[in-house]
Amino acid sequence: MIVFRYVSVMAIPVMMTVILLHGYIKKVNLYDAFVEGAEEGFKTAIRIMPYLIAIFLAIGLLRKSGGMELVVNLLAPITRFLGIPSEVLPLALMRPFSGSGALGVLADIIESYGPDSFVGRVASTMMGSAETIFFTMAVYFGAVGVQKSRHTVGAALISHFAAVIASVFICSLMFR
Repeated sequence: MIVFRYVSVMAIPVMMTVILLHGYIKKVNLYDAFVEGAEEGFKTAIRIMPYLIAIFLAIGLLRKSGGMELVVNLLAPITRFLGIPSEVLPLALMRPFSGSGALGVLADIIESYGPDSFVGRVASTMMGSAETIFFTMAVYFGAVGVQKSRHTVGAALISHFAAVIASVFICSLMFR
């Protein structure tokens, strides 16, 4: 355990030192390379901004309109059959769209049920097991100009569903 503590404390300083030494050895002007990278990052941020605004607007509309509660109520019988606690369903629905929105839902779940409850553990495991699919696609596909996502959305949603099921299954094995 002590080894992990030292490794985690030293990881960032060691990585920074390695990067700086590598740049020095390769005779790279590090300041110019940093500024050039920052400029490219800023251009990318501007290029993906419309995609991010669209996602955040859709999430806000879904939550404020009551659409989330409607979907949760419609899916509750199915999730109950699958053994998924209905309390984590809002998190399972929000996570593919927004990390910060999902974090808010997770905070509500933990505040309501407690971090050591089965629901709290499933929600925490689910939060760490799933990805913000549509946000990630907007960032990466928007950055490189991908117009057709092909099978990405389907494959990503299947993996999200697998993460939800695995979270419930593993927590059922470990904590029940």
